Amino acid sequence: MGRCVGILTAGGDSPGINAAIRAVGRALERENIHLLGFHDGFDGIAYDKCDYLTKDTYSGILTKGGTFLGTSRNKPQKMPVGKKLIDMTDAIVDTYKRRKLEGLICIGGGGTHKSALHLLESGLNVITMPKTIDNDLAGTDTSIGYDTAIGIATQAVDSLHSTASSHKRIM
Repeated sequence: MGRCVGILTAGGDSPGINAAIRAVGRALERENIHLLGFHDGFDGIAYDKCDYLTKDTYSGILTKGGTFLGTSRNKPQKMPVGKKLIDMTDAIVDTYKRRKLEGLICIGGGGTHKSALHLLESGLNVITMPKTIDNDLAGTDTSIGYDTAIGIATQAVDSLHSTASSHKRIM
């Protein structure tokens, strides 16, 4: 199949995730590198739930909210299996090697970055992309979703202020 990189999204929702996935995919296409999308966060790579992403995959996703790959908040070293929390790091490493990945891109917030560090320490090549409407990740200037979240909140406050002043109310 040639060179291949994996990608997953984990944690909470944030505007712009699909656009980020598309941008990564389009950039890798130019270098003839395949992109393998893992579904439902770290669960996807632990259980090998994935699809190769192509130009057809990216068609029309820019205007869709959420992440078309799905997400979860499960961590590689503490995944729920039945009623127990199991360390699935070895399964993730196995999927990474079996799929002959050259790297794994993890899009997410603080928890995702900690999990990515754990996988890096387990021998995987990992790149992270900051994604959080809180913009609270150390070492980053801004994160995917922050600008949109601020814009929407600002618009809501401005609209509320206008309504309150026209009706002479305190809100």
